[in-house]
Amino acid sequence: MQEHILFLEEAKKRDHRVLGQKQDLFHINELAPGSAFFYPKGAIIYNNLMNMIREQYRIRGYNEVITPNIFNLNLWKTSGHYVNYKDNIFMVNVEDHGHGVKPMNCPGHCLMFSNELRSFRDLPMKMGDFGVLHRNEISGALTGLTRVRRF
Repeated sequence: MQEHILFLEEAKKRDHRVLGQKQDLFHINELAPGSAFFYPKGAIIYNNLMNMIREQYRIRGYNEVITPNIFNLNLWKTSGHYVNYKDNIFMVNVEDHGHGVKPMNCPGHCLMFSNELRSFRDLPMKMGDFGVLHRNEISGALTGLTRVRRF
């Protein structure tokens, strides 16, 4: 038991939420739970990671795309996400129609794929998207940068 208590105490010292704030990298405010505020030094790290991933996309044959943040609920129903994850999708009403803030990129990529007639020779299509995603995670599940609402 003492070993476990010592382990927990040591883990608290390395908590990324505490270190991120001490090192002036980011913080998470109770008024935006599950969403990080990245400060200049944190933004430098974030952007360097994005550039590294972009380079890996290029090396591995991916093409970067950009998709909308909000889709009509019909997309989420067609993809099966609505029936399985409707409690985790932020819903908005646009002109009296239900829409969902995107919790993942793949349904938008499917719309891009289906926008024109394609041959099997077009496959595989490798698309990478840095679009911001939002999931309505329950507050008890939020854990710093490892379980968030905005990513």
